[in-house]
Amino acid sequence: MSSLSTTLRDAWSLARPFWNGEERWAARGLLAVVVVLNLALVAMNVILTYWQRAFYNALEAKDWDAFLGLLFIGRESGDAGSVFGYMPGFCLVAALFIVVAVYKLYLQQALQIRWRRGMTTQAMARWLSRRAYYRIALTDRATDNPDQRIADDIRLFVDDSLTLGLGLLSSVVTLLSFIAVLWSLSDGLTVFGLDIPGFLVWAALFYSLLGTGLAHLIGRRLIGLHFERQRAEADFRYALIRLRDNAEGVALHRGEADESRILQGRFGQVIVNWWDIMRATKRLTFFTAGFGQVASVFPIIMAAPAFFAGRIPLGGLIQTSTAFGQVQGSLSWFVDNYRDLTEWRATVERLAGFSRAVDGALAHAGEGPSVAPAADGAVSTENLDLRLPDGRVLLADGSLRIVPGEAVVVTGPSGSGKSTLFRALAGIWPFGSGRVAVPEAEKMLFLPQRPYLPLGTLRRAIAYPMPPEGLPTETLVEALEAVGLAHLVPRLDEEDAWDRRLSGGEQQRVAWARALVAKPDWLFLDEATASLDPEAEARLYGMLRERLPGTGIVSIAHRPAVAEFHDRMLRMESGRLAPA
Repeated sequence: MSSLSTTLRDAWSLARPFWNGEERWAARGLLAVVVVLNLALVAMNVILTYWQRAFYNALEAKDWDAFLGLLFIGRESGDAGSVFGYMPGFCLVAALFIVVAVYKLYLQQALQIRWRRGMTTQAMARWLSRRAYYRIALTDRATDNPDQRIADDIRLFVDDSLTLGLGLLSSVVTLLSFIAVLWSLSDGLTVFGLDIPGFLVWAALFYSLLGTGLAHLIGRRLIGLHFERQRAEADFRYALIRLRDNAEGVALHRGEADESRILQGRFGQVIVNWWDIMRATKRLTFFTAGFGQVASVFPIIMAAPAFFAGRIPLGGLIQTSTAFGQVQGSLSWFVDNYRDLTEWRATVERLAGFSRAVDGALAHAGEGPSVAPAADGAVSTENLDLRLPDGRVLLADGSLRIVPGEAVVVTGPSGSGKSTLFRALAGIWPFGSGRVAVPEAEKMLFLPQRPYLPLGTLRRAIAYPMPPEGLPTETLVEALEAVGLAHLVPRLDEEDAWDRRLSGGEQQRVAWARALVAKPDWLFLDEATASLDPEAEARLYGMLRERLPGTGIVSIAHRPAVAEFHDRMLRMESGRLAPA
C-alpha cells in the first residue's frame, strides 16, 4: 500500500484537471458557498453553547420570563455569545440552522455531480484516446475492471473527498472556535507545584491524540482490506456480466454447474474479504464506541469539582461539557472517520492505478507498424513484422499490395495471425514494426467474425459508426431485405439488446447490411460469414461483388468455396505471407 503522502499526491493529481479546467470558476464558486455555509453552521453551534448556558441558568434560577424568551423570540443579554446584546431564541436559531443545513447539502450535491461529470468525461476521453483501452486490455492484467473504476470509483472518490474534506474543514474551524470557549471556562490546575492554565483544553488534546493513535494502530489493516473488497466485488460483477452476455453458449454446453462454481468462487472471495473486514471493524468499533462513551462523561467529570465547589453554575457546567465535546470531537475527527478514510484511500489507489495505466498506454500509442497514406490508392505493406504481446512472432518481413477494386482472400491455419494482419491494416495493432500504406481519403470498413452491435435501435446498429439520422429509411430497408433480414424491417426503430436477441448468423447479416449502406471503398471481412451456411455465404459474396463492383475486398476465410469470389489468394503460415 502506498504512503499517506503518495495517496495525497495521487488524490490531487486526480482532482486537479477538474478544479483547473473549464468549469473551474463555477466549481470554485460553489465550493466557496458551501464552505461559507459550513462556517455558518459552526458559528451557530458556538452561539448555541452560550444559549445553553443562559437557558440552563434560567432553569436553575426558575426564571420563567427568561425561559420563555430563550425558547422563542430571544431576550436582551450582555452575556458572551449574544449578538449585538441580544441572545436569540432557540426557535430562531433552529430555523436558521435548518435553512443553512438544507442549502449546504443541496449545493454540496450540485458540486458533487459537476465534479463527477468532469472527472468521468475526462477519464472516458483519455481511456478512448488513441485506443488506450485496447492496449490496456491486451497488456495490463493488473488494471482490472476499468468499467468499475470509471463508474463506481470516480463516484466514491468525489463523494468521499467532498464529505471528508468539508468535514475536516468544519472540524478545524470548530476546534479553533470552541478551544477559546473551553479555555475561558477552564480552571487552572496545579500539578507538582506547576500551574496549568486551561487544563480542560489540554485534557481534550491528550484524550483525542491518544484515541487517534490507538485507532490507527487498531484499524490500519482496513486500508488493504477495502482495496481488496473493491477488486473482489468488481471481479464478481464482471463474472455475472460475462455469463449474461454469453448465456446461449453456456446453455448449449449445459455449463451451469461450471458457471456456478466460477461464480461461487468469485463470490467466495467477496465473502472471505467481508469477514476479514468484519473482524477488523469489530476491533475498531470496540475501541471507537468505548472512546465515544467515555467522551460523553469525561468533561463532566473534569468540570465537576468546580461545579460542586460553586465556582460555576449549572449552565456553565453544560456549556463546558458541550465545548469540551466539540473540541474533543474536532480533535477526534480522524478516529470518527477512520473507516471512511480507509475506503477513500483504497479508491484513490485504484483510480491512480487506472490513470497510470492509461498514461502508459498513451505513452506507447505510437508503437507498432506505422500507418501512412498511400499515394497510388493501393493498400500495401512493407517489411511488416507482427508480434503478440508476449513477443512471439506471427509474421516476419511480410509484404503485400492490393490495388483498388481487387478482391483478395487470405487463408491459413488457425492461430497463424490472419486476424492480427487485419488489425495491422486497420492501424490498431501495437506490437510489431514495418509500414502499412492505406488510401488516406478512402472509406474503409472492417467486419470481424463477431460483429459489434451498439446499444440502441436496430437502425443505429446498421448505420454504425455513421449517425443513423442522415440515412433514408428506404436505404436501410433495402439493405435488410438484400441480406435476408426482411423480417426485421418492422423492428427497425425498436431498442433492444441486439447482440443477444439475434443469432450469430443474423448478427453477421446485419454487418453485411452495414457494408451495403456504407458503400466503402475498401471492405475487410474477417470470417464474416463463419456463422452462415455455404449457400448463404455464396449469395452474400455474389451480391457484394454485384452491388459494390469498385470496392476492394480483403477476406479471411477457411472455406475453399470463398476463393471463387476473389481475384487471388494469399496464405499466411509459419510467419510468412505468400501467394497460395
